[in-house]
This record gives sequence, structure tokens and C-alpha cells, in this order.
Amino acid sequence: MIRLKVEGMTCQHCVKAVRGALSSVPGVDRVAEVDLESGEALVDGEPQADALLAALHEEGYEARVA
Repeated sequence: MIRLKVEGMTCQHCVKAVRGALSSVPGVDRVAEVDLESGEALVDGEPQADALLAALHEEGYEARVA
């Protein structure tokens, strides 16, 4: 499982956008959680961390592996 700290999420629309962006990355089995309050996302599978961060960047969010 990969834990990401996502900056810039402010509403449930953001949560949906982050979930969609992460789900589209090759190697993601599922997005286990996107938590608005903590600003964290949990991803199951074996995706490349750089690909996850790039997908979020394309949606307008900055992130890092936590």
C-alpha cells in the first residue's frame, strides 16, 4: 500500500477527482481511501510513485509519498 499526502483538496469534488486520477494509473489495484480531512490517499497495487504524483499534478494537486 502506498500512502500519499495530497495538498489542495477542499471538498468532496476534490476527493472524487483525486480518486479518479489515482485509479487511472497503471498498476493501481484500487484506491483504498481518499481522506479530505487528513489530506491522505491510500493506494493498493504496485504503481510507480512518480506516475501517481504526475496524475495528481495533472489534476491540479501537489502530492508526496508519506
